[in-house]
Amino acid sequence: MKEKIEVIVGDIQYEEHANAMLNQLDLYMQDPMGGQGKLSRELASTIVEKLKVQSNYLFFLAKINGKYAGFANCFIGFSTFQAKQLLNIHDFAVSPVFRRKGIGDALMKAIIDYSKQNDMCKITLEVRQDNPGARSLYKRNGFSECAHPMFFWERLI
Repeated sequence: MKEKIEVIVGDIQYEEHANAMLNQLDLYMQDPMGGQGKLSRELASTIVEKLKVQSNYLFFLAKINGKYAGFANCFIGFSTFQAKQLLNIHDFAVSPVFRRKGIGDALMKAIIDYSKQNDMCKITLEVRQDNPGARSLYKRNGFSECAHPMFFWERLI
């Protein structure tokens, strides 16, 4: 029997969706590719509180046979070069117990379809160099390094 994968656009106001996103984020943070450790209750409630007022926030939840199995936290930005919105994937992960079942591809297809339907010019993301599984998924779904590869820099405040 083929497993049923469903991807939905989440609603942060809906407690079940918010909790599912937080559970997936917690798994991602504890994964070696997230590398942050367990999500604290305090941080979890702050995340939801702040995302509820973040007007450019959008998230996707993947389910397999009715169980939440993956997610993508995204933010809508704007390309001044193309005068169109773009979608940045900030977090993207599939629960370890559900990997290699097509969930990542289903999530990515939903994000691409959403972006096309909303006339966005591109989808951006960052990926760790030491994460060949994610890089393979992204390549399979039409992503490539920027025409001029860029470094991701930060300044902690």
